[in-house]
Amino acid sequence: MTHANKVFCALDTPSLDIALGWANRLKGTVGGMKLGLEFFGAQGPSGIRRVAETGMPIFLDLKFHDIPNTVAQAVTSVTPLAPLLMTIHAGGGQAMMRAAADAARETAAKADVARPKLLGVTVLTSLDDSDLHAAGVAGSVETQVVRLARLAQDSGLDGVVCSPKEIVPIRRACGPDLILLVPGIRPAGAAMGDQKRVMTPREAVDAGATYLVIGRPITDASDPHAAALAIAESLDAAVAG
Repeated sequence: MTHANKVFCALDTPSLDIALGWANRLKGTVGGMKLGLEFFGAQGPSGIRRVAETGMPIFLDLKFHDIPNTVAQAVTSVTPLAPLLMTIHAGGGQAMMRAAADAARETAAKADVARPKLLGVTVLTSLDDSDLHAAGVAGSVETQVVRLARLAQDSGLDGVVCSPKEIVPIRRACGPDLILLVPGIRPAGAAMGDQKRVMTPREAVDAGATYLVIGRPITDASDPHAAALAIAESLDAAVAG
């Protein structure tokens, strides 16, 4: 894996033209495109296929969360799009996650596509301890994230989505093989936006992140291509150091 390939650029847009423009513009500087509910709601599966046709790997971030059968059917519906990564909510429980993992494996085999890596979303990076307490969740964000990461691993998922602050405790609890996809990444000097638990790209990779999700620091930059290259160079420095 090259250092640039660790980065998925978040495309928070409903526009197919904008998504295609970014995918073509950022080839060679990032590892793929993150497409979520905003894009999928506007463009559907055909939009995902169009972006994939650019040759950029897709992180399909739909965060399915429902009863096991419904989530399994949803995973069955989108697996033929052949995303590299796909998300469900780890908070949906072990039965739901196992059903999703089974559906991804079986559908990929039938559709003759690579099985997507299934990731469990732990606690959203827009939340902190006070938000969890207000929702009735006892304990800290870290405690809840590690609990859900262990559950996801035991349920057959390939990895989890966590904030940078939970990378080390998850590695300690779950070992080196679990994929850790990390949003809440802000290069030094970048605005935090709506993220509450953040870290620089180099800090996150040093801590043990597998993939990074970076959006506005690239897409809002005056020169997005240069911004993406600078991030890749910072990761090179992290590995070299």
